[in-house]
Amino acid sequence: MNRTLSQLATAATLGLALVAATPVLAKDQLHFFNWNNYIAPETIKRFEAECKCEVVQTYYSDNEELLAKLAAGAKGYDVLVPTSNAVQALIRGNQLKPLDHAKLPNMKNVDPAFMNTKFDPGNKYSVPYAMSTTIIGYNDQKMKELGLPTDTWALIFDPKYLEKVKGRVTVLDSANELFAAALIYLGYSANDTDEKHWKEAADVIKKAKPYWAAFNASSYIKELTVGNIWLAHGYSNDIFQANLDAKAAARPFQILQGMPKEGAVLAVDNMVIHKDAPRPDLALQFINFMLDGKNSADLTNLIGSGNPNTAAAQYIDPAIKALPAVFPPKAVQAKLQQLQDLTPAQRRLRNRMWTEVKASK
Repeated sequence: MNRTLSQLATAATLGLALVAATPVLAKDQLHFFNWNNYIAPETIKRFEAECKCEVVQTYYSDNEELLAKLAAGAKGYDVLVPTSNAVQALIRGNQLKPLDHAKLPNMKNVDPAFMNTKFDPGNKYSVPYAMSTTIIGYNDQKMKELGLPTDTWALIFDPKYLEKVKGRVTVLDSANELFAAALIYLGYSANDTDEKHWKEAADVIKKAKPYWAAFNASSYIKELTVGNIWLAHGYSNDIFQANLDAKAAARPFQILQGMPKEGAVLAVDNMVIHKDAPRPDLALQFINFMLDGKNSADLTNLIGSGNPNTAAAQYIDPAIKALPAVFPPKAVQAKLQQLQDLTPAQRRLRNRMWTEVKASK
């Protein structure tokens, strides 16, 4: 009996050892590399329930950050959400996996005006996700007290206005976005590549910089919400979120969207699949899920993004549809510009100028 018990104990011990040595299979995961605050938590939970998987999110705050990480060899991502000009760069760098349109029946929901573009003919690699404009976010109470205009880039760049809000302004930590705003302010195209005009834009930025609190592309929503910052050069959906947060916290002010009369940048962000995606099957399932009208409408209703999905229109809050920074009327649309990708030589020059701007006092 004792020997039998001993043998059983030994077998049990070996069995436990084998169990311990066997790797535990991880739950199916979709790795989603996305902008900060650019999908509703409710939408993620709904997809996780549908796919019986876990969505692992990683964030970036600028297209250049996304491109730099991938260029440095970062892997493990399934779905990315680059802006159109970054899609151009990723296609050129052979970083994307072609889409299987047969597994994306909801592509039919996308407005044809945003399909079959020059940067991706036939949507071989990309499909529109959402839109935003790069504008001015402002504390309505402070702007009213100071008597400042809220419909011009001069509020961000002109010292005569900035001296009234010194230390209460942030601008995006993005060379592309800040140079574009400065170029538009000067009367040039956001996509102007004349070196002389870039130098003029750099001078405008350098003169304004002493009045700014920071270059900030990630935490300015909170700074606006708590009242530390009164003005921000930022994305329309972030400014929308800041106002929601201010309301929820019962702040005595609103964070409103200011559309510059000189024009602004329109960003159309796209879903793409990385060439080395661990789960391209889940990636296609997620993209098709996000192209469903109700799921796409979540982006607008919960985070205030513009929407290229025609099936989403019926589910979008009419109050949000009325915001010109989110759904620009034709007169505003005429002054919006999508950024184009730079050549390697232009990118090197822009990076040098950006380094000089950041180092200036």
